[in-house]
Amino acid sequence: MLPTILDIATLADGYRSGRFTPIDVIEAVIERRAAWPDKAAWITELADSELRKAAAALVAAGAARADQPLWGIPFAVKDNIDCAGVETTAACPAFGYQPEADAFVVARLKAAGAILVGKTNLDQFATGLNGTRSPYGAPRSVFDARYISGGSSSGSAVVVGSGQVSFALGTDTAGSGRIPAAFNNLVGVKPSRGLLSSTGMVPACRSLDCITVLAGTAGDADLVRRVAEGYDAADVYSRSMKAKPLPTRGLRFGVLAGAEREFYGDTEVEALYDAAIARLEALGGTAVPIDYAPFRECALLLYGGPWVAERLAAIEDFVGEHADAMDPTVRTIVQGANGKTAVDAFRGDYALEAYRQRTDAEWAKMDVLLLPTAPTTYTVEAMQADPITLNSNLGRYTNFVNLLDCSAIAIPAGFRADGIPGGVTLIGPAFVDSALAALADRLHRAESWGMGRDTDAALPAASALAVPTEGLIPIAVVGAHLSGMPLNGQLTTPRGTFIKSCRTSGDYRLYALPNTTPPKPGLIHAPGFGGKGLEVEIWALTPAAFGEFVNNIPAPLGVGKVTLDDGSVVTGFLCEPYAIEGAREITDLGGWRAYIAELKAQAPALQAG
Repeated sequence: MLPTILDIATLADGYRSGRFTPIDVIEAVIERRAAWPDKAAWITELADSELRKAAAALVAAGAARADQPLWGIPFAVKDNIDCAGVETTAACPAFGYQPEADAFVVARLKAAGAILVGKTNLDQFATGLNGTRSPYGAPRSVFDARYISGGSSSGSAVVVGSGQVSFALGTDTAGSGRIPAAFNNLVGVKPSRGLLSSTGMVPACRSLDCITVLAGTAGDADLVRRVAEGYDAADVYSRSMKAKPLPTRGLRFGVLAGAEREFYGDTEVEALYDAAIARLEALGGTAVPIDYAPFRECALLLYGGPWVAERLAAIEDFVGEHADAMDPTVRTIVQGANGKTAVDAFRGDYALEAYRQRTDAEWAKMDVLLLPTAPTTYTVEAMQADPITLNSNLGRYTNFVNLLDCSAIAIPAGFRADGIPGGVTLIGPAFVDSALAALADRLHRAESWGMGRDTDAALPAASALAVPTEGLIPIAVVGAHLSGMPLNGQLTTPRGTFIKSCRTSGDYRLYALPNTTPPKPGLIHAPGFGGKGLEVEIWALTPAAFGEFVNNIPAPLGVGKVTLDDGSVVTGFLCEPYAIEGAREITDLGGWRAYIAELKAQAPALQAG
């Protein structure tokens, strides 16, 4: 049975195991697309026969090749990005044209085996953060049709959040790939500028635009980003990845403070933000209050400065001839460029550099910035009654990101009492995309809110992203060094980095060693045992901290190589076989935590006796 949200990891596992095929998935896509009541999410739906033909062709060609990591994965494309043979409208019918070729990124996704399902709705010419500025209708939140879906990548978020496709492409100039993610309980990856080619995309602000990915998990979105990215000589703003790390320990993250904490009266979204701060602290980060004012002031340049002229530059001929065919709000914004001069452009550039200096002073205090994705949300009715002011409110924490050349990833952060989701965004310098995605994945998994409208869905383990561990030595711990256990401080004090929880292979047995304080287990390698594996945690230490840690391990414990359930091998705790004489075997409990819980449950009974 297919999941409600068609996440990539689950589909790929199903294909490998033979539980279903791309033909089965496409049949489900066709059924779901027809059944979903919000018809405004799509502008162009590829015919059912075309989808069936594409799926059948994949299956006939054989199993997925190594160069097809998206084999059989259904996806959608925002309708300001070209797909060969499918009209591109940018949500303006009079502007529509028939492209002969796929956009650079679409071609890469198709080559990787992904199946295009259709083109999605958007705020016209990608001008807006709310999703209501389209003659094709206003897509609605997948949780409540009274509320906006967020924009401008409105339809893209709805078709992923409702389970019609696995992922969708959006675009982001001011937050258009992040706001819709927040309003539909999704992940939105806003790559560093230039990583995803804009060849074949109708520009909004060409020097700032980024193609984005909306998906159910950070792992899925990051996979799509990595498949789609690549240097494109045809795009003058294209850049090759120059990957940069984030600290693997002692991470400092900037947070809002004082008067800069603006939620427009939405105390519930503010509480979701504070809870996200607490979760990131629990993961080992240190919250650092920063002055958000220079970021906020810089953001005003996007619509109040000369960059609005880029929106006119992108469609100047069309506006001159067909202004009456445009959405009135979009037309007002774009025509606001009239009268802007080269002098204004230079002054704007000077102002941007001044803001960059001021924000650099704040970046010196932090490694990443954690912000609300949006301070609140609005009903469609309210947005249409005051489209400029409320849209501006939505962009309070997003508009500066591309101006200052940052990478960003939006993740779910929980729900208000009325069931409307809120989100937070992790923002970093350019080219920390991979490390930022790994951090976002950990934060997303710290308290799962599901994926899209399926709020009970567990995030697939296969989509988890590994924390970068350059220069660190991993070690598997099985007992008193686990998180929350008495000796865990021996890992956290030297700033050890938690990597993941997992299990050993089935060739290990676990014993509760007698006469140890605090209680300790003994892990014994038992080749051929055939068990279910035992709970372990993987941590990573600097070489110096690792050496000191291992030197202090008391007999009969020691370190050796431990095989995990995925077949990988890592250094970990093992026990001398002689020490288990007279010890209780606890292998059947599955791990040390279960044994400690059993002891605690028995304690009241023993005291009563």
